[in-house]
Amino acid sequence: MPTQAKQATVAELTELLKEATTTIVSDHRGLSVADLHRVRRELRAKDIQYRVIKNRLARIAAEQAGRTELIPLLTGPSALAIGGQDESSLAKGLLDATKPFSVEIRGAAMNGQTFDAAAVMALARLPGRDVLLAQLAGGMAAPLSTMAGLFAAPLRNLGYGLTQLQERREAAQAG
Repeated sequence: MPTQAKQATVAELTELLKEATTTIVSDHRGLSVADLHRVRRELRAKDIQYRVIKNRLARIAAEQAGRTELIPLLTGPSALAIGGQDESSLAKGLLDATKPFSVEIRGAAMNGQTFDAAAVMALARLPGRDVLLAQLAGGMAAPLSTMAGLFAAPLRNLGYGLTQLQERREAAQAG
C-alpha cells in the first residue's frame, strides 16, 4: 500500500510532467548533498527544477501524465530537470550547473520523443528561442529591404539625372 507521501510525490510530479514539454534525465551519482543544493539553487534562478526521484515513482507519474517516452531513460539513480524558458535554455542551464561535477546526462524526453545525451549536448549549443526568432525575422527582412532599394533605384537615378540636367542648363545660361 503506497504511503500518503509517495502518493503526493507522484501527484506533484505528474502535474510537472503534464506541464513540461521537455524533461532531461541525468544520473546524480557523485553529487554530495551540498553539491546537489548548489546545482538546485543555480537552476532555480533559471526557473528549472532539478528533482531526484525514485524510478518507480517517476515511471508511475510518467504513465499518469501520458509521457511514456520518459520511461526508458529511468534506469539507475535518476534526477529530472524540468522547466526553463525553452528546450535550449533547459539543456544549457543543466549542463552549466552540472559542469563542475561528474553528472552523466542520460537523455531527454521532448514532445513525445526520446533523445540521447549527444542530442541534449547539441541542443545546449543552439541559441535560445528568442535569438532564433530574431535571426529568422532578420533573414526574412533582409531580402525585402534589398528589393525595396532596387525598386527605388530607378526613381532615385532619374532624380539625380534631372538635377544634373538643370545644373548644366543653368551653367550654360550663365556662361
